[in-house]
Amino acid sequence: MSIVNSYEIVMVFSVQQGEEATAALVEKFKTMIEANGSEVAVDEWGKRRLAYPINDEPEGYYVLVTFKSGAEFPAELDRVLHITDGVLRSMIIRK
Repeated sequence: MSIVNSYEIVMVFSVQQGEEATAALVEKFKTMIEANGSEVAVDEWGKRRLAYPINDEPEGYYVLVTFKSGAEFPAELDRVLHITDGVLRSMIIRK
């Protein structure tokens, strides 16, 4: 029996590579979450000024995703986020 938890993730993507690259990253992670979770809700906050520069970038593209999945998926999602170019920051929390 697998335990299903509710999760929330905020991702900040680089805007340096253009709108197409940012949209591709959003779609990549949305597809990955939908394949491994349920009740996925994506809220794109858009381009915003960062509180402090990350990798010399003053702006980032924010995306909030809520979903339900098993306990093992968020660790894999976090691993993929850390090795993907164009991801400035991410945070996954269990609700």
